[in-house]
Amino acid sequence: MFGPPGHAYVYRSYGIHWCLNFVCEDEGVASAVLIRALVPTQGLEEMRARRGVGEPRLLCAGPGRLCQALGVTRTHDGLPLDEPPFELRARSGPAEIVTGPRIGITKAADLPWRYGLAGSRFLSRRF
Repeated sequence: MFGPPGHAYVYRSYGIHWCLNFVCEDEGVASAVLIRALVPTQGLEEMRARRGVGEPRLLCAGPGRLCQALGVTRTHDGLPLDEPPFELRARSGPAEIVTGPRIGITKAADLPWRYGLAGSRFLSRRF
């Protein structure tokens, strides 16, 4: 989280699940975005094998599920997000983004620092 911007910060949550964050600020500043979900569009069979589920909505809905489906582990911590194995792409069109309170925390839980794609069925919890 204190590393250089544009890099992955990967950690274990509750000693169980890996969580993937994108570091955003200058090195030395604690600023990252937790990647909580994504719409799985490629590599579905590999994701299904890793997760042991067939329903596409359940593959990457939640930070732990997302990392399990993508095979993200501690070995990805500190890697640049613009080089393999990561690949970030610009969106293909306009997107309606919604905000809401954060999930799974007690400190500053009321702050609207949770962002998502409006109407997405791939979120762990709907807005």
